[in-house]
Parts: sequence; structure tokens; C-alpha cells
Amino acid sequence: MLELLAQTALNATYAASYISLVAVGLVLIFGVMGVVNFAHGELFMAGAYTVVALYAKMNVPFLAAVAGGLIFVGLLGLLMERALFRPLRDNPLGGLVASIGFLLILQSAASMGFGVRMEHIPPATQQVFSFSDRVHLPLARLYVIVAAIVLLSALWYFLKRTRFGWALRASAQDPEAAALQGISINQTARIAMFIGAALAGVAGALTAPLVSVNPYMGHSVIITAFIVIIVGGVGSLEGAIVASVAYAFIYTVVTTFWDGVLADIVGLMLMLLVLIVKPTGLFGSADRA
Repeated sequence: MLELLAQTALNATYAASYISLVAVGLVLIFGVMGVVNFAHGELFMAGAYTVVALYAKMNVPFLAAVAGGLIFVGLLGLLMERALFRPLRDNPLGGLVASIGFLLILQSAASMGFGVRMEHIPPATQQVFSFSDRVHLPLARLYVIVAAIVLLSALWYFLKRTRFGWALRASAQDPEAAALQGISINQTARIAMFIGAALAGVAGALTAPLVSVNPYMGHSVIITAFIVIIVGGVGSLEGAIVASVAYAFIYTVVTTFWDGVLADIVGLMLMLLVLIVKPTGLFGSADRA
């Protein structure tokens, strides 16, 4: 029983790692730009397909392919900011609708380029750390865990200790006051969009060998991200991380001991319970930050 619990905890840590990367990126975009990016799940998918193209089809080393996914999806984020969100800055609903349109474009592009079949690519390494007969951690999953810790720590340092990070936080708290202090709203939006998209892209790239890659894989990811953000508190990066860990552990435990359908129901019930007890989420506030 203890071994099963230990294996469940390792599985949950892996799930929490990639969920937190996606959720934090989505929160950062919303916090700075005030836009609900429904195409964020498709950015995750784009990162996964970048690894399919570079690693599986062109034999580029895996970590180089992951870096390519981070850069490519980050650039996609810059394209979205300039072509979609900036012209609709004063129209949040228009930005939301535009993101849905971009979602469909990315799905169609993936279907045309790779087909609708599921892609299964081999992990970069078959090495597995075994702690006992029933507790195992594949190195491919460890990559995801380590990357999440490193990238989220780097983001924390960037936001708390650098001038550009301070500018992003100021823009998120009060865009008009930030503009009066000489902070470029366009520049902070570009930085937020690149980082937010890149986090989703690297999450998809790292998990590509561990999941079935297909043009519609972003659906479940974006739903999970929204649940996590609502539970943690809309606009709270710390809340997104804490809620990602809580959701991943609850979901994994329920899936392990019962089934996935019940786990989906429990996840939604968790969100509803938090909304009833604290409508702003665990770390949220009445004002957008």
C-alpha cells in the first residue's frame, strides 16, 4: 500500500509540473493584458508538435527540440499579441473571440500538417529510476518536474528582482498608472505574451513523448488550466501553482483508486466548493492583479 501511495505521489508531481506551467502562463497573460486566451491549450499542442517535427521526424536531439518548441510557441504568442490582442485591447470580449478563432486556425494547421491521427513518439531516454519493485520514475517524467521547478523559479526571480518584472507587475496592478510612470504597455504585453506562450509550449514539448499527440489535445489541458486558475484565484500566480499541485494530487489519487471519469467530477466539485466558500479563489482578490 505504501508503495502504491509513493507511486501515486510521483505521478501527481509529474502532472502538477506541466499543469502549473500551462496555468501560470495563462494567468500571466490575463494579469498583464486582461485577455482570456482560449487558444492557450493549442499553444501546448503546438509545443508538442514542434517536438514531433524536430525530434521524431528530423532526428534533432530531444532537449534541442524542446528548446525549439519554447522559442516557436513564444513567437506564436508574439504574433497573437500583435495581430489579435493589441488591436482589441479595449475590447476584452473581442480578444476572447479572436483567441477562439486562432484556436481553430492552429487545430486546422496541425491537422493539415500532421493529420488527425495520434502521434506516439519514443521518449528521449528509456532510463527509469526504480525505488522498489512498484515505485518507478521514468527519466522523461523527471525532465518535466525539473523543468517546471527551474522555469517557475526563474519566472519568480524575473518578476520580483528585475526591472522588466517590476514593470509587468505594475502593468498588471494598474495599467494607467504604469503608463503614466513611463512604462510601455505594448512592451509589457509582448513580454507577458511571449513568456506565457513559451511556458505552455515547453510544457507540451516536454510531455510529447509521454502522451498521444493530436490536434485536439489542447481541449483537456485548457479545461484543467481554467479549473486550476479559478481554484487558485484569477490573476494569482502563487494560487495557480498551489491549485495545480492540489488538483493534480486529487485527480491522480481518484484515478488510481477509482477511475478517470470520477476524477473529472471530483475536480469540478472542488472548483464549485471553492467558489461557494471563497468566490475569488484561494489566493484571489476582488480586484484583478
